[in-house]
Amino acid sequence: MKILVLGSSAGGGFPQWNCNCRNCHGVRHGTVRARPRTQSSIAVSSNGDDWVLFNASPDLLAQIRANPCLQPARALRDSGIAGVVLIDAQVDHTTGLFMLREGQPLPVWCTAQVHEDLTTGNPVFNVLSHFCTVVRHPLQVAPPTPFTVPGVAGLRFTPVPLASKAPPYSPHRDDPHPGDNIGVLIEDAASARKVFYAPGFGAMAPHLQPYLAGSDCVLLDGTFWSDDEMIRLGISTRTAREIGHLPQAGAGGMIELLSGYPRPRKILIHINNTNPILDEDSRERAELARHGIEVAADGMLLDFGPAGDLQ
Repeated sequence: MKILVLGSSAGGGFPQWNCNCRNCHGVRHGTVRARPRTQSSIAVSSNGDDWVLFNASPDLLAQIRANPCLQPARALRDSGIAGVVLIDAQVDHTTGLFMLREGQPLPVWCTAQVHEDLTTGNPVFNVLSHFCTVVRHPLQVAPPTPFTVPGVAGLRFTPVPLASKAPPYSPHRDDPHPGDNIGVLIEDAASARKVFYAPGFGAMAPHLQPYLAGSDCVLLDGTFWSDDEMIRLGISTRTAREIGHLPQAGAGGMIELLSGYPRPRKILIHINNTNPILDEDSRERAELARHGIEVAADGMLLDFGPAGDLQ
């Protein structure tokens, strides 16, 4: 099994086009040691040729160009993308579907809540129907029901509900439902290894405990360092938790949570441009390292070898 990080930033990317925070200004002008990042997405494969795309970010075309494995050129019109799994209906995770409109058909796995949002409040699927056939495969989260993707042998995926709000345009924005946001347990039959991917991990809940404890690697929400990060910068009036993201620092934060799970390799993904962990010389980045927590970057490859070892 191979897991390729296509994009590791939160919505807006890094640097964000209209942001002049310390991180964005610094990466533009070379005063902060940080790497630019595109918006959050991963791809998963069992053979290196056929890939499952998790989320379709607005940066998808740039991500495909940067990763030739997604376009193996086996025919005149071809792609290494066998299907798309959506973890939510947020703009930064679904806009890239428009870039796949030349595909025929376009297989998409999503929950009933995400399907509703993408046919009503933000009718992405309705627009795509004028260009290609969207073949929707429903995901069942109550109870979490494993599924497979045709053409990607040896991998099994289990959708797990997360506590979070639906997008601002959702008909039930203020009435959360299981399935608005999910994590996915990715299992490799050959190596018996497990990875839990949850870039929208906003709060811990008892049903998530076995996924954190039993996985060999976790890719979790790294959006904000502190709960009041956006408030202190004058960018928002809401805390990280109110937006739906568990901050890393402070009581009950991601660092404290992950300290209780010694088994998995711990990687943060979906990192907001304001988060000081993007600065590789920051004290916050050093604190993560002391706790054995890594920061995802575009192009990072997690490769489970034949013996099940994680490289």
